[in-house]
Amino acid sequence: MIEILVAEDDRIEAALRQFRRKVQRSGLLKELRRRREYLKPSDEKRRKIAQARRRARRQGQRSSE
Repeated sequence: MIEILVAEDDRIEAALRQFRRKVQRSGLLKELRRRREYLKPSDEKRRKIAQARRRARRQGQRSSE
């Protein structure tokens, strides 16, 4: 669980920014989006392979530049 301690004299905006940053770094939202709907194991495998291909293609483009 992500917690942010806020003192009485702290600004809410700064605490909210800090909270958002911690949520982003923890990968919580990414995990929630991933679990939003069930994917069969075969579909999950296909998705991972497609991501790996995209990643390899991008790295190939970057190295040729």
